Amino acid sequence: MNIRLHKFVVLGLLALLLTACAARNDDQVSSADYRDLQARYNLLQADYDDVMTQFERINTDFKRGEFLEPVTQKEPVLFHIGDKTLQIVQERGRLSCGVNANVPGFGFLNPAQGGYRGFDVDFCRAIGAATLGSRGATKVDFSPQTGRSRFVALQAGEIDVLIRNTTLTLTRDTELGLDFVTTTFYDGQGLLVSNNSGVRRLDEMEERTICVAEGTTSEDNVVIFYENANISVRVVPYADMEVLRQDYQDGVCDGFTADKSALIGQQLLLSDPAAHRILPDDISREPLGPVVRHGDNNWRDVVEWVVQCTLNAEYLGVSKDNVEELLDSEDIQIKRLLGTESGLGKKLGLADDFCYQVIRQVGNYADIYDKNVGIATDLNLPRSLNALFRDGGVLYPMPFK
Repeated sequence: MNIRLHKFVVLGLLALLLTACAARNDDQVSSADYRDLQARYNLLQADYDDVMTQFERINTDFKRGEFLEPVTQKEPVLFHIGDKTLQIVQERGRLSCGVNANVPGFGFLNPAQGGYRGFDVDFCRAIGAATLGSRGATKVDFSPQTGRSRFVALQAGEIDVLIRNTTLTLTRDTELGLDFVTTTFYDGQGLLVSNNSGVRRLDEMEERTICVAEGTTSEDNVVIFYENANISVRVVPYADMEVLRQDYQDGVCDGFTADKSALIGQQLLLSDPAAHRILPDDISREPLGPVVRHGDNNWRDVVEWVVQCTLNAEYLGVSKDNVEELLDSEDIQIKRLLGTESGLGKKLGLADDFCYQVIRQVGNYADIYDKNVGIATDLNLPRSLNALFRDGGVLYPMPFK
């Protein structure tokens, strides 16, 4: 609201009121002049009412935090060509990747451990290795994004790729001018509650408060889930994950909902993680993966085949530990993967050894998973759906040929 404009309108109205009163007491003012004055007053009164309506709306939005971050554009974007993200990244010599900064295991900023760490962070490093060569994994600028800011940052070109626990949905894929590539982590939304709450099932939350990060699919999912179940709950969205976690710990929230992988990480940050539990049932399906801008097909292919590189490497038994030895392999699949048989990398605008660089600098899918979220980590997540198809999961590598 422009306060100066507000004051101007009010003062104008007061001046007109005084003039009108004077006109009524002055016999020399014609009835035509009086009617004109009244009409001008009515117009300004209408303007004043409109400005006050805007003020109330803006004031309400401000209190809700609408001005803390830009609003995501939601408009279908037609296919276009001409974007040159790969060229820009290579000329810049740096990759800009949007990530989470407060989800242990996936995207977490820990200066004591050398900066950003996590499953999603390593896929950013993998893209850096593929596009920027022998030290590319170290040439990544991490841009922390919230649930509300992430799509705006990608739309505006502030980041080259978004890898931040982001769920693929039809509306996101069609309304935001963005493209989702291969899912890197299959998840489900869950609910974290304290052990002494007495809650053991999702349907035991009647008249309780559930807190959620705003701007996420979790916010919509939990509302729909409980509406469909005809269970009354109070859903409170938060812009700041740290505030949300603290309010949950302080008992402001009876439950904390998010993707289960994220909930495990948040649980670890509580003062007494063992005093809380994640309920076993899922609220929704959450396929998570990298996101790029719509229209730059070459860049989408690059990100897609970096992910496929990690999956194929695991499938063929090529890991960070043995990749150097396998450079001499005569297996045609491994030769294509590592670029010792030339041609595939150039089809993407990359060096033929781009996948070798990914595996050498970061690792295959299993290396990335086990290091960040696997059973040997604090998150202790079994592979489950995120295993290769031959091992009972749903990950199916596309052929490198």
